[in-house]
Amino acid sequence: MNQTKKFSTRRIVFVALMAALTCVSSALRITMPLEIAGTTSFHLGNIFCALSGLLLGPWFGGLAAGLGSAIYDMMNPLYISECWITFLFKGAYGLVAGLIAYSGSQKWGYGKAIAASVGGALTYAVLYLAKGFFYSGMFLSGLTAQAAGLATIGKIPATIFNAVVAVIFAPILGIAIRTALEKSHLSLE
Repeated sequence: MNQTKKFSTRRIVFVALMAALTCVSSALRITMPLEIAGTTSFHLGNIFCALSGLLLGPWFGGLAAGLGSAIYDMMNPLYISECWITFLFKGAYGLVAGLIAYSGSQKWGYGKAIAASVGGALTYAVLYLAKGFFYSGMFLSGLTAQAAGLATIGKIPATIFNAVVAVIFAPILGIAIRTALEKSHLSLE
């Protein structure tokens, strides 16, 4: 089943499905308040951000990751004001994972899926921690650079945990889902 249209019905459905899974998995979280400037969370959303890039490629994967995460933020009063930032940053997560997975001419395997997940996770971690320091810490909360740095340091354990969980599980799920789709003669292309 080769589709020549970029916006096939199947592709739109898969983007919507991955966005919905990203939204729901982002809701599976443990939120912890921080002494200075906000909260941090352990959650499963990053798995599906990386998986979106692996399965859908860079542009559609980035769209699914960004939309699903932003929709979660819109449903949570703690995060609604920053949903646009989440859309951009989580979209970058899926975009980078997809760019790495689909670079080169060969189909991605487990090793490339791990590299793609790591690339997406690192991209998001840098963006998220920079936002915590500059935007949430210094701009919104009016903290000094030292206080904003301390607030950002408090977010590092959850950021590392979320990244490691995504790097472990996204490649496993990606290979399993792609194999099942191929056996069913379905394609995300």
